Amino acid sequence: MNIPELSTALANVQLTNQVGVAVLGKAMESSETAGKSLINMMDRSMELSVNPNIGSNFDMMV
Repeated sequence: MNIPELSTALANVQLTNQVGVAVLGKAMESSETAGKSLINMMDRSMELSVNPNIGSNFDMMV
């Protein structure tokens, strides 16, 4: 067993995991921002609506 090669391989795996977690964190942050923007847009459109009761509720399946 070659200890230096093993150490390098483990360091590379750790770095890859850290990068993956960072990318996922940015994706979550971006999704959260987009969701908040969508909610704000819906709230503003309901305020500007002539009849605010129409379309105020909707069913959504995920």
